[in-house]
Amino acid sequence: MKTILVLHTGGTIAMSEDQTTGKVRPNAENPLQKHSHLFDKEAHLIVEDFFQLPSPHITPKEMLLLKNRIEQAILLKEADGVVITHGTDTLEETAYFLDLTLSHALPIVITGAMRSSNEIGSDGLYNFQSAVWVALSEEAKNKGVLVVMNDEIHTARYVTKTHTSNVATFQTPTFGPIGLISKNEVLFYQKLITEEQFSISSVDKNVYVLKAYAGMDGTLFEALNKPETDGLVIEALGAGNLPPAVLPALYRLLDKKIPVVLVSRSFNGIAQDVYDYLGGGKQLHEAGVIFTNGLTGPKARIKLMVALDTTKDPAEIAQYF
Repeated sequence: MKTILVLHTGGTIAMSEDQTTGKVRPNAENPLQKHSHLFDKEAHLIVEDFFQLPSPHITPKEMLLLKNRIEQAILLKEADGVVITHGTDTLEETAYFLDLTLSHALPIVITGAMRSSNEIGSDGLYNFQSAVWVALSEEAKNKGVLVVMNDEIHTARYVTKTHTSNVATFQTPTFGPIGLISKNEVLFYQKLITEEQFSISSVDKNVYVLKAYAGMDGTLFEALNKPETDGLVIEALGAGNLPPAVLPALYRLLDKKIPVVLVSRSFNGIAQDVYDYLGGGKQLHEAGVIFTNGLTGPKARIKLMVALDTTKDPAEIAQYF
């Protein structure tokens, strides 16, 4: 019988709805605790209430603590797989941080819920069950950190929350899920071609995200031109373009050797240095802006933070993207 380490961190999956006001709040006790016996015949669960935090309260410091706890479990051979329950607002960022910083074969699965534990149609227990099935699967090994929600298996690298309340909110734009859960059967259909791992000991870098818009000027870029700024991610227009009014301030950041990573603000597709006009992607790339494919702005921020723990040289950082 396999052993699964379950790390509860809070979020909607650990909350209840007030039947009078409709407000959703954390419970004194995680409601999933009383359902652990459902897996007695399939697995031995080691269950820890690691945090009890709404996911907007999760920071990279908590992500690092999670990473360290999982590495300890692996070192001591405590478990054959790991399941993490997490609030959905920042779930994709925690999942991607763990994906970048853990280099182990065993299944690591993260899940959550869009409806609290006492709402009609609550999806928390079902998603938790599905996550345990995936963590028990031999095929889930060597696939990086996986996000399991609503009968689908997604990679931490590309999954994102796409809806504020729908239970099918987690999607992988452009590429799609890599597997499905049908009852208690786990089915994989594809996997990532490349893997990335970074060895880190701290998460103390200041990396910011700016979203481009029509008529944008350099005001926000100038505000970030300070010694405390370690890096910047820009969610650019289209395939990777910016309004020309931002360029003088952007170039001053580049002149200070501050790494600037560019993604597209578009929901689907990838950023590319295609257009050769003032503010176009080709000129931005030639100026030293780092283009990355398929990542959202928040995920590119996580990756840049992790990379900066290894090097501050923009040229070296560009090799990671």
